Amino acid sequence: MKPFLIVNPASAAGSTGRHFDRIARAVRSAIGSFEAVFTRRQGEAKELAREAARGGERLVVAVGGDGTASEVVDGLVDEGRLVDPEVLFGCIPRGTGGDLRRSLGWPESPEDAARTLASGATVSCDLGLVEFLGHGGRTERRHFVNVSSFGISGNVVRELARGGKWMGGKLSYTLASAKALLRYRDLPVRWRADGGAWTEEAVTAFCVCNGRYFGGGMAVAPEARMDDGWFDLTVWKGLGLMAFVTKRHMLYDGSHVRLPNTRRARARTVEAEPVDGAEVLLDVDGEQPGRLPARWTILPGALRIRVPLPRS
Repeated sequence: MKPFLIVNPASAAGSTGRHFDRIARAVRSAIGSFEAVFTRRQGEAKELAREAARGGERLVVAVGGDGTASEVVDGLVDEGRLVDPEVLFGCIPRGTGGDLRRSLGWPESPEDAARTLASGATVSCDLGLVEFLGHGGRTERRHFVNVSSFGISGNVVRELARGGKWMGGKLSYTLASAKALLRYRDLPVRWRADGGAWTEEAVTAFCVCNGRYFGGGMAVAPEARMDDGWFDLTVWKGLGLMAFVTKRHMLYDGSHVRLPNTRRARARTVEAEPVDGAEVLLDVDGEQPGRLPARWTILPGALRIRVPLPRS
């Protein structure tokens, strides 16, 4: 299959655009000819992916970070189904956080990623659908591959957008998290899973996870699988700046699940709404598109995706 690359030239602090010749050489060497289009604004990758799938492209590849990959997937899927059942999603990771790459086990170098596109395995992957209140005040819908969350994570993504990601993944997220936590207090919300009883509580972050990683490498849901038809839920309470500094290593290695302020559950649907007028911001695959109220639904096996072959 000839790949159709949707390239975010601004990803990786602009190095994707400056050094696209290396990516082009890697793809040409591994596969042969390809087509490529460059995005010029946020949201355009979704439109380009939708047009590509409807136009008969069979291997649509996101070249960029988690946000670019999420937009491309959102364009390939409509009403919970692939626009074309034969379309295949691939990625050449070029972003700051690299969380989707970690969750799926994608290689980091363009050369290895191109070889994965050429000869990797094709698997079915679950997707999440989140319906939420957009910044314009209207209900919006978005598919996500990896993790969607609310609380401090939404504020961190907003800080990242303001301050830039030029320092790289983990350091950029660490500094953005510290800035956000300086002004953050646990926010009151109501939530329920799978139509059960409502729980009202103040949370630091509530994470609806299809994949395992977010926040530049934090193992937020270390046991999550992207093909089991379930969300893994991680709820953090009372995680202030001091706790973030002293327990930071536990957030990254997944051992935070042993902390008393971490709670876990599994669900196929989740609903959440703010209490007392609190503004609770969302994070959707590393983007900040809106706020609560929101509803999440798992879509089992909704995406066909290219991944590395299992190691023997």
